[in-house]
Amino acid sequence: MDEFKDIRCFDNEEVHDVLVRLSNEKPFMKVLSTIYPLMPKDILKQKLSTFNTKYDFQKEMVMPFLQYLEANLTKGVDLNGLNKIDVTKSQLYISNHRDIILDSAFLCGKLVENNLDTVEIAIGDNLLIFPWIEDLVKVNKSFIVKRGLSPRYILESSQKLSAYINYTINKKNQSIWIAQREGRAKDANDRTQESLLKMFNMYGTGDFIENISALNLCPLSISYEYDPCDFLKAKEMQQRRDNPEFTKSATDDLINMETGVMGYKGKVVYEITGNISHELKLIAAQTSKRNEQIALTAQLIDKRIYANYNIFACNKIAYDYYLEDKKFEKEYTVEEKNAFEKYLSFQIAKIELENKDEKFIYSKMIEMYANPLINKLKTTSDL
Repeated sequence: MDEFKDIRCFDNEEVHDVLVRLSNEKPFMKVLSTIYPLMPKDILKQKLSTFNTKYDFQKEMVMPFLQYLEANLTKGVDLNGLNKIDVTKSQLYISNHRDIILDSAFLCGKLVENNLDTVEIAIGDNLLIFPWIEDLVKVNKSFIVKRGLSPRYILESSQKLSAYINYTINKKNQSIWIAQREGRAKDANDRTQESLLKMFNMYGTGDFIENISALNLCPLSISYEYDPCDFLKAKEMQQRRDNPEFTKSATDDLINMETGVMGYKGKVVYEITGNISHELKLIAAQTSKRNEQIALTAQLIDKRIYANYNIFACNKIAYDYYLEDKKFEKEYTVEEKNAFEKYLSFQIAKIELENKDEKFIYSKMIEMYANPLINKLKTTSDL
């Protein structure tokens, strides 16, 4: 494990000391006190010192907060499809990416509710804004994906990450969650990055299909009725349109994380789509060319995710607006349409931006709610 020390999550033997260290970090304790306002800080510190495993920390400290979020900021969070996998085996869940924190957190919470182990979580080091955040995510079973490296170090980092993922799946028998691309798809037009699949392939002695099949790849489809960060994503799209050199700051990342966690999400649905090992064998039979196999695998993952989206009234309304169509007008009410229009106006009003282009922002928000349905219709017509 020493070779992975700089990226791996903490072992259970390290948990107690890490949590004691965190209990002496004032910013972390301020966050924890916000989450548990009725619990005095000295009691919180004492409680942190009682945990000796990552799972116990997640179950006793993280789960109650997730249950609070589900009860107060959603219409419910569902996890479907456990019957499609062998829960005794580790899976590499690869999913679309909507929320920086909650995509993986809600998944872990639902696994705990089903008396199953939680997953290890891939997280970009761009989010480790303070040292104590790295401690927190690693004790919460996250491993680090390094960003912004030079070409030479990108190769070395990718090789190590590939080896760690293989080790975690096949030696530790520990499932993993990873997003299908770096960062969230701002317009909800989800696409699997082929570079991610190439990274998976770096460790292994077989060909591409053999190496990737060994990881028990399982696409996971995540659907949010409302994206709390929709207005922030639309704002960023205008900023990038107006200034192609625009990059988000660390403060922007913090605002996105806080907004995603504490914003209203409506219904949230996770659909486990099943292991794709059989389909990978069909791809191997179809072509022996590596680049074609990678492209077809990315398309397969996308189709699985699209086909298993949960579609809400807001997606149907946005679809009709975006395509200037009336395809779904009989499937939503006038009240639902008015409510969605009011919601969009409310979100757009939150944007503070010089030369705010409301027409552009509105069109981008419509697009991000329409795209899941557009992709689902394209995919299901191909099935």
